[in-house]
Amino acid sequence: MGQVWLASSLWIGLALIASMLSVWVAVSVALIEIVVGAVAGNLVGLPLAPWVNFLAGFGAILLTFLAGAEIDPQVVRRNLWSSLTIGIAGFIGPYLGVLLFAHFAVGWPWPQAQIAGIALSTTSVAVVYAVMIETGFNRTELGKIILAACFVNDLGTVLALGLIFANYDLRLAAFVATMVVALFLLARFAPRLLSLLGDRLSEPQTKFVTLVLLFLGGLASVAGSEAVLPAYLVGMVLAPTFLRDRELPKRMRVVAFTLLTPFYFLRAGSLVEGRAVVAAWGLILAFLAIKMVTKFVGILPLTRAFSFVPREGMYTTLMMSTGLTFGTISALFGLTNHIIDARQYTVLVTAVIGSAVVPTLIAQRWCQPALPDEDAGTALETSPEAL
Repeated sequence: MGQVWLASSLWIGLALIASMLSVWVAVSVALIEIVVGAVAGNLVGLPLAPWVNFLAGFGAILLTFLAGAEIDPQVVRRNLWSSLTIGIAGFIGPYLGVLLFAHFAVGWPWPQAQIAGIALSTTSVAVVYAVMIETGFNRTELGKIILAACFVNDLGTVLALGLIFANYDLRLAAFVATMVVALFLLARFAPRLLSLLGDRLSEPQTKFVTLVLLFLGGLASVAGSEAVLPAYLVGMVLAPTFLRDRELPKRMRVVAFTLLTPFYFLRAGSLVEGRAVVAAWGLILAFLAIKMVTKFVGILPLTRAFSFVPREGMYTTLMMSTGLTFGTISALFGLTNHIIDARQYTVLVTAVIGSAVVPTLIAQRWCQPALPDEDAGTALETSPEAL
């Protein structure tokens, strides 16, 4: 047990360093944790024990759920067309661009090229949501549009991965049927149940939500899918309840950002192998460039068409250019199912992590719009550091 406590102190110590650095350089703590994880993973080695993988996976599930819970149905209805078109363009452009480049220019077979296209078509819900929370944009119209477009983008990624590589068997059918029933029951009865449970020291509301996420995540894994996939849908179903009761999501964010998400982001950075990056740096940069260029070509003109202020349009495009959660999931799916090899996995994961860092850094440093006055006071209130 002594080794577990010492390993835990190493991970939490790195998370603390990342938090202090993020305050110092005024950059999202999620990005700093990725960078710190990459440096530590290559210099000292980070022990990826089963308990670390569990905490990291649970962090991804909870963060994805909270992102879905931030989507205001009224804002989505008001901006349905812009959210849909930006999300669809954000998926189709990178998917086709990377797919064709990987097959015709690099020479990867179609299945491997499809994994590359899917992995780099994503928008990182985890990174975008963390940035929205830290800056306070999660309470603004712009932030909610971006989160809704992220959902559409990643839904395309999930559908592509599922339709192309899924095992069409009874387990998948049972999972889909269970999800439909569960979402219906949650929409109808969960608000009343959460109200009856109330805000108590024993946190029955949080435990109920956690139970639902873990149960549906387990069913997804049994069906050959990923545990993080149902979390977004559950979050969207419970969003009206969470928007009325701001204390419940605030308490859940405390747990997520304090204990769970540091393991997720640090682990994501630790997957970057320095030697493999040096050996394939040209291909990694090419994949990253294709993703960002195709995102810009597809999304930026749409922001102009929907009358976004130029700075908001650039910020939206950069946020939609990020990738992490579903990108690494897609690459890991390809590796686990022997579609891609370890070298290809390293190339894709490094490009995915690069897409989490580069666009977000540019967006926060040079393109972040001013927060509306009525929301300015909430940025500190809702930021992980303030929590």
